[in-house]
Amino acid sequence: MSPDVLSAPVEDAVKTPDRAHSRARAARRRRIVVTTVRVLLLVGILGLWEALSRAKVIDPFNFSMPSKIWDQIYTWVTHGTALGSLGEQIWYTLYEALLGWVLGVVAGVVLGIALGRISFLADVLGPYIKVLNSMPRIILAPIFLIWFGLGPASKVASAVVLVFFPVFFNAFQGAREVDRNLVANARILGASDRRVTLQVVIPSATSWIFTSLHVSFGFALIGAIVGEYIGATKGIGLLVAQSQNTFNAAGVYAAMVILAVVALAAEGLLTFVERRVFRWKPTNS
Repeated sequence: MSPDVLSAPVEDAVKTPDRAHSRARAARRRRIVVTTVRVLLLVGILGLWEALSRAKVIDPFNFSMPSKIWDQIYTWVTHGTALGSLGEQIWYTLYEALLGWVLGVVAGVVLGIALGRISFLADVLGPYIKVLNSMPRIILAPIFLIWFGLGPASKVASAVVLVFFPVFFNAFQGAREVDRNLVANARILGASDRRVTLQVVIPSATSWIFTSLHVSFGFALIGAIVGEYIGATKGIGLLVAQSQNTFNAAGVYAAMVILAVVALAAEGLLTFVERRVFRWKPTNS
C-alpha cells in the first residue's frame, strides 16, 4: 500500500480544525466590520442632523437636535420628570407592556393551537377572527379608556389586542404545518390526542411561535404607549403627550430613544432565550 494513502486521513484530520478555526476567525472579523459600520452610520446620521440644525438648514425648534435630546435625557435621569422619576415612568410602561404581552401570547398560543388541531373549531371561529383582525385595533384604545379608566388596565387591554393576532396566526400555522408522519407515528405508538398535542404539535410549532414573539413585544409597547398618550396618570406615553403639548420636540425624541433602548433590550433577551431553546439549529454565521 502506498505511503500517500496512509497519510491522507491524517492530513484531512489536521486540516479540519484549521478550516474550523479559519471560519470562526472570518466570522469574528465580519461581526467587527458590521458593528463598526453600524456605529459609523449612526454617528454620521446624528452628526449630519446636528450640523443641519445648528446651521438652521432644518428648523431646530421643530426637529430639535441630538445634543438637546441628550440634554433632555440627562435632565430626566438626574432630576426626574414632572411625573416623578424617569425609572418610575419606564417601569410603569414596561409593566403594562409586559403584562399585556404575556396575556396576549398565552391567549394567542392556546387558541392558535386549539384551532390548528380542531378543524370544527377553526371553521366556526375563523370568520370572526378574520373580521376582528381586519379592524384597525389601535382605535380600540379610546374604548378601553372609557371601559377601564386611566389606570394600567386600559393600556394592558390595548397591548393584548395588538399582541394576540400575530401570535395566534403563527401558532395556528405552526400547528397546521406539523409533519403528519410524526403525528401518525405517535398515534401508532398509542399516544392520545392530548399527548400528541403536548409532545408533538407544540414542540413543532415552537419555532413559529418564537418568530411572532419578536414582533409582538414591539406591538405590546405600542399598545401601552398609545393608551398612555390618550389618557394616563404616568408613563412614557404621557411624557410624549406632555412634551408635544409644550412644543418640546427634544422631549418627544428623548422618549422615543428611551423606548428604543427598552425594545432593543427586550429583543436581545428574546434572542438569547431562543438560542438557548433552539441550540440544535444551525446559525447563519
